[in-house]
Amino acid sequence: MKKISIIFTVLMFSTFASQAQKFGYVDSEYILKKIPAYATAQEQLEKQSKQYQQEIENKYKVVQDLYTKYQSEKVLLTEDLRQKRETEIITKEKEVKELQKSYFSPEGAVAKKRDELLKPVQDKMYNAIKDVSTEGGYAIIFDIASNPSIIYNNPRYDLSDKILEKMGFK
Repeated sequence: MKKISIIFTVLMFSTFASQAQKFGYVDSEYILKKIPAYATAQEQLEKQSKQYQQEIENKYKVVQDLYTKYQSEKVLLTEDLRQKRETEIITKEKEVKELQKSYFSPEGAVAKKRDELLKPVQDKMYNAIKDVSTEGGYAIIFDIASNPSIIYNNPRYDLSDKILEKMGFK
């Protein structure tokens, strides 16, 4: 009997506590699309990425041309010259792979530029969400952009426009 009483008390408390909590949600993609600085930063990142990608492709083409030339001349070359050319091709290919890594790895130039350009806007959005949450007494605010498993959300609890207003956008 004592066990049932404890379970009943816990259930009643959790029901009461859940009724007292306020929940809301935001769509961070919607918010970020409404911020001009974010769109500008995205364009800059895309432009820089395309330049890096073009540079990588050009360098791979040089390696491919060296390899093609080597294949056509291979039978005419001495063993020393063949090894020298093979080493040259392998070295150039490694250089291109290292360059590609320096641009596109998680610690690469593109990632650093993304942090430099986008992080301030994302931080501003986070701080606005935190302020709205505190001012409105919300216990939890979900981001529906990053969690596609939410099946239904009532627009009444969408705080995205409040966040934009808090950030100074309409």
